[in-house]
Amino acid sequence: MKKIVVLIVLMAGITAIAQKPEHERPHRGDMSDMTPEQMATLQTKQMTLALDLTDAQQKQIQSLNLENAMARSEKMKEMKAKKESGEAKKLTSEERYALKTARLDHQIAQKEKMKKILNTEQYEKWEAMKKDRKGHRRGRGHKERANGK
Repeated sequence: MKKIVVLIVLMAGITAIAQKPEHERPHRGDMSDMTPEQMATLQTKQMTLALDLTDAQQKQIQSLNLENAMARSEKMKEMKAKKESGEAKKLTSEERYALKTARLDHQIAQKEKMKKILNTEQYEKWEAMKKDRKGHRRGRGHKERANGK
């Protein structure tokens, strides 16, 4: 009987330790509470720290980030309204193609704008940061770095 109780307590302890603490879990809701202006400002400040931007560059990137944040916010509101009204439906292949094409066109335009704003060294660093972020989002950032890829 004592062995069973000890075993249960031990298993409960191991299970509790194996759980991720609350403060280490990603919080998707944190950004949704912010206004587009706040998101753009934070993103600009992070880029300033990472890329050592000049004041002129900061202003240009701030306006670019604000434009993107407002567009994202509108898109999220639109999607939420569709979901709540029940209009959300599975997209056809043509609709998916159109959305993906529009997103890629936007990314190409963003890249061109960043090329005009940043100098060569900053642009290369920005590209590397973008690549690194993409790997983390897909959950393979740690594995690639460990393997030296």
